Order: sequence, then C-alpha cells, then structure tokens
Amino acid sequence: MNFFWRHAMVLLLSVSTVSCASENARMTEQKSESDTSVVRVATYNVSLFSDEAGGVIRRLSGGEDSNAKHVAAVIQRVRPDVLLLNEFDYDEQGALADLFTREYLGRGQFGESAIRYPYRYFSTVNTGVLSGMDLNRDGDVGGAGRKHGEDSFGFGSHPGQYGMLVLSRYPIDTKAIRTFQFLPWSTMPNARRPKDPATGQWWYDDSVWPKLRLSSKSHWDVPIQTPAGVMHFLVSHPTPPVFDGPEDRNGLRNADELALWRHYLDGGELPWLCDDKGICGGLASGARFVIAGDLNNDPIDGDGEHQAILDLIEHPRVMQHVFPRSEGAAAHAAANPQSNATHRSNPAFDTGLFGGNTGNLHLDYVLPSKGFQLKDSGVFWPLPNQTGADWITASDHHLVWLDLAMEPSP
Repeated sequence: MNFFWRHAMVLLLSVSTVSCASENARMTEQKSESDTSVVRVATYNVSLFSDEAGGVIRRLSGGEDSNAKHVAAVIQRVRPDVLLLNEFDYDEQGALADLFTREYLGRGQFGESAIRYPYRYFSTVNTGVLSGMDLNRDGDVGGAGRKHGEDSFGFGSHPGQYGMLVLSRYPIDTKAIRTFQFLPWSTMPNARRPKDPATGQWWYDDSVWPKLRLSSKSHWDVPIQTPAGVMHFLVSHPTPPVFDGPEDRNGLRNADELALWRHYLDGGELPWLCDDKGICGGLASGARFVIAGDLNNDPIDGDGEHQAILDLIEHPRVMQHVFPRSEGAAAHAAANPQSNATHRSNPAFDTGLFGGNTGNLHLDYVLPSKGFQLKDSGVFWPLPNQTGADWITASDHHLVWLDLAMEPSP
C-alpha cells in the first residue's frame, strides 16, 4: 500500500478515532521498564544548543534550567528504551551528556519518575567545522556568526553545535558502529549538485565540489543489543531545506542526505559508500533496523524535495505503517488556520510547530524495518488541558515514539 493511499485511509478514519485518542495516549505513554518483549524507540529534537561552545553546559549547571527540565519530563513521561536526541551540543568529554542524564533525567521532574540510560553514544559532527572554502560565495572564507556557519561543512557557529546523542537501556555494540561524517557528497551516484540559475554554472565549482561532505551533522549506524537481538539504530539530522537561495543548495543536500539511507538499505558492496573507518558497503540483508531523526522533510507540505522522504518511507525494507499521531497537533492546526491554510496533509501527523506562514509540519520520524510488529505509536503533543501541555514549548519539535515487538533473531 503506497503512502498516498495510506494517507487517504487515515484521513477517513481520523474522525472516528479521535474520541478515544486521549484515553489511548494516557494508557500508552507510560511503559513498564520490566517489559522486554516490546522495545519503545523514540526521536526527539530537544533544542539543547547554544551559539557559544560550552554554553549549554553553563546554562544547565545546577539542574534548574527550565527548558531542560521540561525536556526531561517529556522523556520521563514517555520512557523510551532507545532514544535519539537531535540538537544536543557535542563536547569531546561528554560533559553535557553527563550533566543532562544526571541532573535532569536522573531526577524526577514535575511528578514524573527519574529514568536511567546505562548506555549512550555520541561523536563528532560536521556542524561548525570550517571547510576553508567560500561555500556561501560571499567573497570571504569564514568569519563570525552566520558567516562562520555558512562556510562550515555543516551549518553551526562552533564545532559540535546541533549534535546528536543516543541513549539506550540496552548495550550498544560500540565496536560495530559505523559513521559517515566524512563521506564526500560528490561520490553519491546521481548526486544533486546545485547550480546557480542566474548563470547556469555549478554553485560549487570543481575545486570545491569534491571536498564537500554529504552529511550536515553525521549519519550513524548504532547496533543495539536488545533482548530479542540486534537492532541497527540509523540516526541522522539532515539540513533544513531552507536558508539558501534559488540554487537550493540546502534543499538538494537534504534530499541526498535522505538518499544516503536509501542506498544504505539497498545493501550490497557499494564501493562509493564508505564509512569513516574505510569500510564500504550497505546494511546487510536481513538486518533489522529503525531509522530515526529530525529528517527536515514533510511528505506533502512545506519546503524540500518531498519525493526524497517518500522514497525512504516506501523503501522495500521499511515497514509500511500509519504514522504516529497526536490530538494536540490536530487541535493546534485547527486553532491556527492561517499558518496551516495551504497544508494538504493530515495535521494529526505533524511533529513540529514553527508559526508564521510555515505552520505545523511532519518532520520527525521513527521508521522500522520489516521484521518487527508495530504495537503502538504516538507523538507527545498533548491538548492544552492534558499532562505535559506546558512542557512542550521547550522545543519546536515533539517526541515521536513507536512500540515494536521483536521476535528473537533466528
């Protein structure tokens, strides 16, 4: 069943299911940590970043930062077993990860119970790493603020801004992790190389193009040893397809960052698809995986090449399923018709709130492979009178979760 047919079915069903959604959300957002037959997997863009290196650490010190407490409360309420955090600033020593897990997740927030993740993974990303090239073509290389970001391999005001953190209740096979931070964009077959429409010339000339990295942050394959076998947690945070010009360099890059996972799922030798250790090739056939992250591409609305996310959603190895939903997203869209006036998708699937003419969008995904059974799912976007309604303003994104039953590996 293709995406558009599934989408149409959910639109028809949405009226009949909305009355029980509140009770369903109340019952499913809490998960017993002793139940290992079902793995709850989630992604959450937490907006824990700063324009200054170390800025988030300084802000969170003392354990009383309001936004971090709200983010922690959401996580404690939903209680994922495996969780990706996007926009979580990287530091080499893991001081921010230590601080957040100890002082915020490790302490009950707003009546929720503390939660502990014995295993974690974080690493370097491309954001804020200067390229030494004039990528925005303003005549200068580098500079401060936005100028620094636009001439970096991934936009950021300092190395590690908008990083990623994986948290897990189950062991992570750190020796088997594959990262693709340094993969050159130009090596991808049929790479979408931007052109300057005013001149018809390449935006990135032949001296620049081979040196560019595809991933704006990084792409990670993090194998997790769940009670039922290995789950490959495929995580990333592609660049937003905006903040550029008519050359659409960010929109094209977003599409190819999504295409990287599609090629990875195709498997095989793929001599161009080499990780940061020099090992080439895609994901082994039969391996179970979950793709997660703020992928910055709505299947229907907003900016970006929508076919790129549709191609990933509809990949033969991805389980076909109805997207997670929330009452809160639908209610917010109804209460703000001007921001969402041109949208054609079911607003219950939306995961981000951006105001203005952008409105609500479906940008955050948890996409499981075939080989799982989907037991439940949701987006943590409560109605104004529900628990957690005052927590969700900590980020412009909302936590998305899936409950997956895993039959033991053969």
